[in-house]
Amino acid sequence: MLAVAVFLQPVLRVWRVPQPESIDRRHLLILVLPLAFGKFFSSVSAEFSILKVSVSFAHTVKATMPIFTVFLSRIILGEKQTLKIYLSLFPIIIGVMIATLTELSFDFFGLVAAFVSTITFALQNVYSKKALRDIGIHHLRLLLMLGQLAALMLLPIWVVLDFRRIVSDPELMASPLWTQILTLLFLSSFLNFCQNIFAFSVLNLVMPLSYSIANATKRIVVIFLSLLMLRNPVTLTNICGMTLAVVGVVCYNLSKYEASLMRKKEYLPMVASDLVDGRLISHEKENGHVLHQV
Repeated sequence: MLAVAVFLQPVLRVWRVPQPESIDRRHLLILVLPLAFGKFFSSVSAEFSILKVSVSFAHTVKATMPIFTVFLSRIILGEKQTLKIYLSLFPIIIGVMIATLTELSFDFFGLVAAFVSTITFALQNVYSKKALRDIGIHHLRLLLMLGQLAALMLLPIWVVLDFRRIVSDPELMASPLWTQILTLLFLSSFLNFCQNIFAFSVLNLVMPLSYSIANATKRIVVIFLSLLMLRNPVTLTNICGMTLAVVGVVCYNLSKYEASLMRKKEYLPMVASDLVDGRLISHEKENGHVLHQV
């Protein structure tokens, strides 16, 4: 959040991203402030979940984001999905359940935090798309605004929990690891900043559901990289649960792609045009039969 608030402003100036028009109070209260709180709350809960459970397990839980986005898009935006899409959610659910039951580093609060973070991110996806459409603001300007507001929300908590401890602990202040800690914090902040730019740019180009698919794919990569690099202790059943969740995401991708093709065929019927005696005659065809001629 702080990285977005600090780093993004000069980037927008270099890219000459236009300044937003004044946002009316209604949109500020209904869309911008809730989105900023969602960004703050989801980020904090995500970090807390990684503190309590392994990275692979936390991101296995977060791979369920398409499930929440499907139902939230249905409730909020009225979007309907095909039967195949709904069925493809079951392997994800079952896989996450197996991974949860066999997780060696299981922690209840870590599990709850991961689910809360996932649901909040899903809500953000839906409402961010709505905000971009209703306010007419550039997506990176919206990201900067949300990052600044979320950082302000986090500041009092950081002062109470972390800053007071840093100042009052002489051993912590004299630690020789400060250079390493600050380097890791800078790298983490910069990478998170880059991820936020890419995420908002993708969200601006696609529907919330498609963004959730891409985000779930990212979770899959993180799961397997964390197993390879961090060597988290896992069982064979635990790996099977993660794999089943991955298969569910793949099936979900295929079902979503098929549904997208079907919608395109419905809205773009086959049309053949002929020029006869200087007049344009078009024939709309369906299943080989001429529907009408003009």
